[in-house]
Parts: sequence; C-alpha cells; structure tokens
Amino acid sequence: MLNKKIKITCIVGARPNFIKIAPLLKAMSISEKINAKLLHTGQHYDYDMSQSFFEQLGIKKPDVHLNVGSGTQAYQVATIMMRFEEYCLKERPDGILVVGDVNSTMATSIVASKLGIKILHVEAGIRSWDRTMPEEINRLLTDSIADVYLTPSPDAVQNLVKEGHSKSSVFNVGNIMIDTLLNNQEQIDQSNIIKKLSVSSNEFALLTLHRPSNVDSAESFKAILEAINEIQKKLKVVFPIHPRALKKLKEFSLEDFIKSMPNLILTKPLSYFDFGRLVKDAKFVLTDSGGIQEETTVYGIPCITLRENTERPVTVTEGTNELAGNDTEKILSLFAKIMNEKWKSGKIPELWDGHTADRIVRVIENEMQWD
Repeated sequence: MLNKKIKITCIVGARPNFIKIAPLLKAMSISEKINAKLLHTGQHYDYDMSQSFFEQLGIKKPDVHLNVGSGTQAYQVATIMMRFEEYCLKERPDGILVVGDVNSTMATSIVASKLGIKILHVEAGIRSWDRTMPEEINRLLTDSIADVYLTPSPDAVQNLVKEGHSKSSVFNVGNIMIDTLLNNQEQIDQSNIIKKLSVSSNEFALLTLHRPSNVDSAESFKAILEAINEIQKKLKVVFPIHPRALKKLKEFSLEDFIKSMPNLILTKPLSYFDFGRLVKDAKFVLTDSGGIQEETTVYGIPCITLRENTERPVTVTEGTNELAGNDTEKILSLFAKIMNEKWKSGKIPELWDGHTADRIVRVIENEMQWD
C-alpha cells in the first residue's frame, strides 16, 4: 500500500446510517491516505427517510446506488448481496466501512468477507441480548466476520472480548452519532418546528415508535397508546409517525382512538434538524429507537424507552434513560417521576465528544495493515 491511497467503500442503506456516515465522510475527505467512496443500497429510498438527510447533513451524492428498494428482509438481503458482489468484483476496495445494524450492514459484510475484503464495523459490540430483534441478528453476524471493531462504549469492548475477538482488533472510539449531533447544533437551533407545531419548549413530550415488538402486535401497540392517552391529558405529545406504525394503526383499527386524543400531534417523519430540535426542546421523550436514547443522554433530557432491553446500557447506567417496555402502568409511573422533577440527572459518557470520526480515521491510517 506504499504511496497508494487506501480504498474504502462506506456503506449506507437506512436512515440511521446517514446520520452516522456524515462526519466520517468529512473526516475521510481531508485524509491524505484514504480514498473513500459512498455506496447506498437503497434500503430506505423515499424523500422523508433518505434524501432529506443527505441534503441537510451535506452528504455527497452516492458514488454507487444499488437501488434495492422495499421488500421482505430476505429479498432485501439477497438483492443487496448480489448487487454488491458485482460492485466488489469490479472495484476491489481494500475495505468496507459499515455502520450500525441494518440489513445493508450485514449483507455487504457477508459479501466482503467471502471476497477477502476487510470489514470495519462502526458501533461494533453493542448487544441487547434479544434475538427476536432483527437488528441483534445483524449485529451478531456482522461482528462474527468483521476485521476491525470500532466501539462506542466500554461495555461494547467487553462484549467483543468475551465473544473471543482479539483486543488488538477492537478500538473504543466513541459515539459517531454524537459527532453529527454536535456538528449541527446551530442548524438544529434554527429549526422552526416548535413554532410550526404550536408547542412550547419543555412543555411537550416527543414520541417515536417503529419496532415490530411494539407496533406489530395490536395488544402491545394499544397498551402504549393507553399510556399516551393519559399523558396527553396533562401535556402535548408530538408523534412523528413511522410508515410501519401508520400502517399498523390502520390495520388494528386504532385510528379513532388516536383521533380522540386532542393533545396528540401527529406529523409525518421529520428532517434531521426538525427532529433534533424537538428532542432538544422536549420535556421528555418516549421512544423505541436506539439512537434517540443516546441523543437524550447528551442533551440531559429524560427518556422513557419503550423496550424491555437496550443495546445501549450506558444510557441507563450513566445517562438519562429508563426502560419501560410496553407496560402501561410502568410508563405512567415513569411519567409521574418526570412531572414531579424526580428524574436522575445523568452524565455524558466518555468519548461522546464530537471527535469520534477523527479517531476512526486515525485507526484506518495508522493501526491497520493494508498489504
């Protein structure tokens, strides 16, 4: 590799990937040793879930687009693998950089591994210990074949070492999503979404729901909405509704129940800046998302996670997050704790400082053998 740039293909496919890849592409673009290409699988393909993020976060137009589109998980994974193999055989990158735990992460990693291409996994080692989550399967499979593990927190390092991975291949670099959050504070603060929705800072709750365990079961979905119904009697609740949740609302005939809540404000999926402003200004957040648990911890905002587990336990042990599952009474008990100003203060975990991308670039440039 002497006097030759390291050819890295960065993989994105879904909304969480876009947030994480933005600072990495910027850091790689000023490296004298790295030639980075961006490949979009097309797993998320509509404007709200994809293009608006590229525009706001200044992500360059993908060098390659696989145009996979929607379909079952098996269809998506198989199609990504077939099309990505063609790309790899033609371009022969030295390595691929995958972020997070979506289908695109796992599918491209399998292809790269079989072709002898190095795999760098950002957000490696995080575990929910719940194999009913599709993301957990993607994490486990990706980490089982990756070459370099770039972790967000010490617990992820411990998980990888326990699973038998060499310490020399594991680098605790911090949380890449926080780079994007901190890099875009000015634009987030300039969002007019608060005014647009007629809510006031610290006087509303923010809700997100999309996981199958919550929205694919009528019983679970209704249990959460029962809690939301009680909360909205005391506080406005903003609910940017995920396409999956919207589909299930209609399927389970819960639309009338939603419409009966005068203080529940439904919106379509929001841009990064608008959503970030809502997180920052909310009194608290209810979510089943992983990344939002991290953002609320950095902002010091109370977070009720609508799951029985989390792959980001540091947000509970050090941050402002608590787990409630879809238990109506548990959600309302935590809500009462917030309203009574009895929530824990939390702290920002180590290395969640906005410089994770720089540390990752240094690992690629200085810590790896590319011959």
